[in-house]
Amino acid sequence: MTSFDADSCSACRIEEEEPPSSEEPPGTTFQLVASWPGTRRRRLLPIGAAKRERDLCLTPSRQAHRRSSQQSRAFRRLYFPGVSEAQWNSWQWQLQNRFRSLAQVERVLILTSDEREAFRRHGAMLPVSITPYYMSLISPVDPNQPLRRSVIPTTCEFQRGCGEADDPLGEDHDSPVPGLVHRYPDRVLLLATDFCSSYCRYCTRSRVVGHGVLSPTGQRLERAIDYIRRRRSIRDVLISGGDPLALSDERLEWLLARLRQIPHVELLRIGTKMPAVLPQRITPELCRMLRKYHPLWMSLHFTHPDECTPEAAQACARLADAGIPLGSQTVLLRGINDDVETMRQLVHKLVVMRVRPYYLYQCDPISGSAHFRTPVAKGLEIIEGLRGHTTGYCVPTFVIDAPGGGGKIPLQPDYVVGRDGDDLLLRNFRGDVFRYPDPISSDNPAPVGET
Repeated sequence: MTSFDADSCSACRIEEEEPPSSEEPPGTTFQLVASWPGTRRRRLLPIGAAKRERDLCLTPSRQAHRRSSQQSRAFRRLYFPGVSEAQWNSWQWQLQNRFRSLAQVERVLILTSDEREAFRRHGAMLPVSITPYYMSLISPVDPNQPLRRSVIPTTCEFQRGCGEADDPLGEDHDSPVPGLVHRYPDRVLLLATDFCSSYCRYCTRSRVVGHGVLSPTGQRLERAIDYIRRRRSIRDVLISGGDPLALSDERLEWLLARLRQIPHVELLRIGTKMPAVLPQRITPELCRMLRKYHPLWMSLHFTHPDECTPEAAQACARLADAGIPLGSQTVLLRGINDDVETMRQLVHKLVVMRVRPYYLYQCDPISGSAHFRTPVAKGLEIIEGLRGHTTGYCVPTFVIDAPGGGGKIPLQPDYVVGRDGDDLLLRNFRGDVFRYPDPISSDNPAPVGET
């Protein structure tokens, strides 16, 4: 299979950089840096590199060589036989060789008639884009495989259900300048680009992403930065998109540096799905750059345990070793992750990768998303199936992002059964009821309707 044409969009052209060399000079002496108990994994680095790694506090995740998983190697040899391991592990190569058309996808997947029709129909808000790495995780024959459903379109996307809208969260209404959303008092959402390496079919911003509307031009970003600079109440900036890690290191650093120059901006956050769909993007060079701009947090997007591959684990380890706190935002999706066992597997794998499950989102009512949405009761059922049954760090907060710009509203199972005199009646994860002394007084009045 030959390489596909590079994307013509500006976000891709920015990334035309030469990947770092993947080979060490002959005669290099190597030193054991780390091994993993109970496995056959051992790490050897050139002595100089090993010392630099310890000095940077990036052991054990930073590797001189990134080695693909067996699944990725098998896919590469089958569909990209002339591509080397070094090329495959270059994030620029991955971007340039994305699967974007019906002909490209059909060389790898056996599509259903419905999937094929979705490709052929025009007018879909969201384009198709899948990195070769992520395609290697997708079943070629099973249209119901969770990862396949999340990135391959179906004709359901052309059906607008009740209550759906192109901008259900009202972001455009709260956008004082292009690409900036100011909804909460002390924080803003800065959309650095509308480009993603892979597009999720349930994307909240499907009206914007992939169309070149929010290109990462200096003029547009300067307007957003100036807005932030003029409002001292803004202490927190979430950089999202699109995917801001689709920018080159230099372009991203320019943006981070400009924001860091604003005295009242205390916290920077980046929202990205790169560790799940393009973990090759998380390079040692990127991590060295990011660690200069602490406090810096990162919100990742993981959907299913099948995304928690060795490559994704290494990407997360590099970010964590660079001192970046990691949280995962997961969208609840029908037929993909809407059962307790799947969600338990996902959150367990995430915490092992040093990623804290942060939010579980009820799927937003974007146009053409009814086939993805579950009843709200399903999300509560999943939270109840996790709380008490596994580590507290594994339990995300279930939220609905209220349509019309209402913001995130947390939901949780009701563990308060009621009152009995001065006792509060509480239900634990097993369903047993316990009493907690909570005397009614002037400082603690009884709820309305109770005596």
